[in-house]
Amino acid sequence: MGHGHSHAPAGTGLRHRRRLLLVLALSVTVLLVQATVAVITGSLALLADAAHMLGDSFGIVLALAAITVAQRGGAPGSRRTFGYHRTEVLAAGLNGLVLLGLCAWIVWQALGRLGDAPEIAGVPVLAAGAIGLAVNVVGLVLLRAGAQESLNVRGAYLEVLGDALGSVAVIASAVVILLTGWHTADPVASLLIAAMIVPRALSLLKDVVEVLLEGSPKEVDLRELRAHILSLDGVVDVHDLHVWTITSGMPVMSAHVVVDDSIDAMGDAHDILDRLGSCLSEHFDVEHSTFQIEPAGHVESESHVHH
Repeated sequence: MGHGHSHAPAGTGLRHRRRLLLVLALSVTVLLVQATVAVITGSLALLADAAHMLGDSFGIVLALAAITVAQRGGAPGSRRTFGYHRTEVLAAGLNGLVLLGLCAWIVWQALGRLGDAPEIAGVPVLAAGAIGLAVNVVGLVLLRAGAQESLNVRGAYLEVLGDALGSVAVIASAVVILLTGWHTADPVASLLIAAMIVPRALSLLKDVVEVLLEGSPKEVDLRELRAHILSLDGVVDVHDLHVWTITSGMPVMSAHVVVDDSIDAMGDAHDILDRLGSCLSEHFDVEHSTFQIEPAGHVESESHVHH
C-alpha cells in the first residue's frame, strides 16, 4: 500500500560548535607543549598524557564531524544514500586502534624503566602538567552547558574530564620527584594514565564493531517498540522489524506493518503512517524510520520473512 518516512530533527550540538572548536584549539596547543617538554625531559608520564590528549582531541574532532555531517544527507542520485555518516564510525575505529598502540608502547617503556628509572627534571614536567590541567578545566567550563543538550558534546566533555585526571597524575609524579627524588614515580604515573586510556579505547572499538555489525542500539528496546506499534488502532501485526545505527546518535528503523481489512483507502493508510510517526517521535529517538503498510494476508505471499 505504501511506505512512510519520518525524520527526527537535527541535533542540538550545532549551536555548540564554536565552543568545541575553541576547546579543540586549546587541547592541540597543550598537546604540542606536553609532547615537546616530554621529549626534552624524557618524562614518560608527560608523553602518556600527551597521548591521552591526542585521543581526546580526536574525539572532539569526531564530535564536530558528527554535528557537521548530521546536517547533510545523501545527494540526489548518489550511491551514498545516507551521506557520509559512517565516516565518523571509521574514524572512531582508527582512533581506538591508535590509542591501543600508544598504550602498548607506553606500558612497554614504563616496565623497562621501573627497575632503573632515568632522572627527570621535575619543574618543567610540573609546569606542563599544570598547564594541561588548567586548560582542561577551561574546557570543562566551556562544554558543561552543551553536555546537557547534546550527546556529541557530552562525549567531548567526558574526554576532557578524563584528560584532566591524566594531568593530575603528571602533576603528582612531578611533585613526588621534586620532594623525594624518587624518579620511578614517572613510569608509575605513565602506567596509571595508560590504564585510564585502555578502557576508553576498548569501549570505542566495541561501539564501532556494534555499529558496523548493525546491531540494535542499546537505547532502543525492540520489545517496547514492537508493543507501541501493535497498540495502534488498525495495526494487527508487525514483522521485518529492524533497528540499526548509521552513526552515533542516529538510529534507523524499518518495519512491515500489517493492518486490518478496514484500512482500504489511501486516506486511512496515511492516518496510520501519521500515528506511527508520532508514536516513534514521542517515545523513541529514531532519526529515520520506514514503514511498509501491508493488508492482512500479504505476509503469506512474501518469499521470506525476518522476525
